[in-house]
Amino acid sequence: MKTGFVSHPRAERFSRTVTPLGGGIAIFATLAIILLSAAAVIKFVIAPGLLQWLPQSFNIVPADFLAKSHQLIVILLCVFALFALGLWDDRKHLGPFVKLVVQFIVAFIAAGLADIRVELFIHNTFITTLLSAFWIVLIINVFNFLDNMDGACAGIAIIASSVLFTAAAFSGQVFVGGLALVFIGSLLGFLFFNFPPAKIFAGDAGSLVIGFFVALISLRTTYYNQAASGRWFAVFMPLIALAVPLYDFVSVTFLRIKQGKSPFVGDTQHFSHRLKRRGLSETQTVLTLYLATLCTGLGATFLYQVDLLGAFLIFIETIMILAIIAVFESTGE
Repeated sequence: MKTGFVSHPRAERFSRTVTPLGGGIAIFATLAIILLSAAAVIKFVIAPGLLQWLPQSFNIVPADFLAKSHQLIVILLCVFALFALGLWDDRKHLGPFVKLVVQFIVAFIAAGLADIRVELFIHNTFITTLLSAFWIVLIINVFNFLDNMDGACAGIAIIASSVLFTAAAFSGQVFVGGLALVFIGSLLGFLFFNFPPAKIFAGDAGSLVIGFFVALISLRTTYYNQAASGRWFAVFMPLIALAVPLYDFVSVTFLRIKQGKSPFVGDTQHFSHRLKRRGLSETQTVLTLYLATLCTGLGATFLYQVDLLGAFLIFIETIMILAIIAVFESTGE
């Protein structure tokens, strides 16, 4: 408040009070401190064998983490670049073109140097890098758009990341699972102060980082392993888990373009805003968003265990949930 780093009341947020914007700083600092500390402990304490006196059940094999240390550095640099971009935007209100250019640069670096790529049975690295970069930028902006009401962005990211974490646990991915847990924990700490009525906002410095980490977890997680006789349709798990925020992003973008507006200029056409105008409180609105995301997310977790018919039913269930949202989107004001 003393430095003027605040969000003033704006129509597109239904905000009524001046609120600090430091949440993004807290999220980034928490992620950076914990990940760097963990990397230091693994390299300088566990790797040299300084904890061999612990019982066997406590022993940690650091080889996997050490092999991925350069990827972790690239990830942290990418997160820092997005954090700095968001912080600058929170201060100076940059145009969408500058933000998109930086986001694509960061996305290509992450996909190319940190192996944050989707495979989708495609063996051409250039194509997978291109697809992954577009997915990263998409999810970054999905959560940037979602940051339009107290608790919405962080809460939905927690639910979606928890669902994706189950996939990492199923496939035994300790590195990705560890990143997901640190991310979820950081957001839970922030959400305590951001839940309606919010005492602090994430700002773009937070929402860009949140979107990047959700994209990171969704791309680095292994959903299908032919050797383990896994179900191939499990690769659609991120789409199901993120169905609600993706629908909100696509529908709002379409409406703005149809009305001759820039898709990057905020307004009150989001699903959350429409619920609010129908008489729900902010708490009821955000809990409705959580519930819808949780419904699609729970369906996504079963993609590992069902046959083709079961997967088809999960897709139908997801479409039906989105159809309920569409009813609220289309009814008169």
